Amino acid sequence: VQLQASGGGLAQAGGSLTLSCVVSGSILRFSDMGWYRPVSRNEVDLVARMDNDGKTKYAESVKGRFTISRDNAKNTIYLQMNNLEPGDTDNYSCNVRGRMSDGVPFNSWGQGTLVTVSS
Repeated sequence: VQLQASGGGLAQAGGSLTLSCVVSGSILRFSDMGWYRPVSRNEVDLVARMDNDGKTKYAESVKGRFTISRDNAKNTIYLQMNNLEPGDTDNYSCNVRGRMSDGVPFNSWGQGTLVTVSS
């Protein structure tokens, strides 16, 4: 399973960006999917996550400003980022967990997409 993230870029404070993460591979089903930002070399922090039932979870710092969604037909997850703040500047990575068509579980990460917010 491969994930291709895109949509990062430069935005002004108060502006918006939409991140996309296209999932490819022989997937039986998803269990959950999300967006993360790095804390250190080997740690990430949750930004937003959605399980297969559509239940969402957000970091406190982005509640009310960011929205995670998915398009099953396009095998794509999105992160709509509104009212951006300079503190949102970071390299955002997508993550998807589920089972492949042969039943083998997977836990895949996409490369980061850089978001830079200017004040």
